[in-house]
Amino acid sequence: MAHRTIRTDVLDIAYEEHGPPDGATVILLHGFPYDPRAYDHVAPPLAADGRRVLVPYLRGYGPTRFLSPDTPRSGQQAALGHDLLRFMDALGIRRAALAGYDWGGRAACIVAALWPERASALVSVSGYNIQDIAASAAPAAAEQEHRFWYQYYFHTERGRAGLTANRRDICRLLWRLWSPEWRFDDATFDRSAASFDNPDFVDVVIQSYRHRFGYAPGDLALEPIEARLAARPLIAVPSIVLHGGHDGVGPAEQSQRHDRYFTGPYVRRVLPGIGHNLPQEAPDAVVAALRALPVAG
Repeated sequence: MAHRTIRTDVLDIAYEEHGPPDGATVILLHGFPYDPRAYDHVAPPLAADGRRVLVPYLRGYGPTRFLSPDTPRSGQQAALGHDLLRFMDALGIRRAALAGYDWGGRAACIVAALWPERASALVSVSGYNIQDIAASAAPAAAEQEHRFWYQYYFHTERGRAGLTANRRDICRLLWRLWSPEWRFDDATFDRSAASFDNPDFVDVVIQSYRHRFGYAPGDLALEPIEARLAARPLIAVPSIVLHGGHDGVGPAEQSQRHDRYFTGPYVRRVLPGIGHNLPQEAPDAVVAALRALPVAG
């Protein structure tokens, strides 16, 4: 699909748009290592409902570009939340329903938590996605440490070189490991893999996985947001959490007690047989969740 571009303070953000321009806005946010193709079967039915559906490419993906070579190529959580907020500002969107998974779910949770007046509702795949960086040094159970092999790989310069040289190989492997029952074909992967050729992809990814463990500094301009996120802000907007029952990187039991982070109307649904890329594996579930929540007013 042809993309449009909107300029924010630090980015030209590429995005795809569906539905009438005056419809209630829904913003769908992809994760790593995916792209807007994850929503190809989510956006059209929502647009048919009369909603304006926007699907941006995150920083470091597809046609999205930094305006200045001096801007840190940060993938930290504050950057993702900041980008979503500025994207909405640039398009004059006062309020929207937000849905996302992985990095995109983190951006959606951040805006819903810190700027609740901008979010009419939230669909968050895998629960409360705001990182507890202060607690990141504490070891997890062995099975979870094993699932995080790619993050530890990215902490090394060998990992940076590996992602630079073998990004498609690594990303395809992660797709298979994280969604063990999803039988995607080469064409499906290739349509998203083109987005990983963005010139900032490697730098943004490496910084993201180092920053969340305290192994890389953040963008100083974003420190006020990080300070607010360190307090683990609660989410008050109406929310539905979806979690794949066969998520190969973040098992469903991890979100069992996430209700304590949500103070508004809250529902959690586990989808058996579905992996990490839930919007692409179970698009009807995302559509149903968004239809069940309040629309932007």
